[in-house]
Amino acid sequence: MDHRLLEIIACPVCNGKLYYSQDKQELICKIDSLAFPLRDGIPVLLETEARSLAVGESHS
Repeated sequence: MDHRLLEIIACPVCNGKLYYSQDKQELICKIDSLAFPLRDGIPVLLETEARSLAVGESHS
């Protein structure tokens, strides 16, 4: 994941900051508790493709 990309993309739901989870290959929105997948290194920033995070998972 190119960290320069993290500086310009935002959560499609709330426009908040996204955090990269290297171990799960996801972009995390802590505000909405959503995880957006990466497919072949490309972020899939569609709300319908996001998974809801378990309580406390968004802070890891």
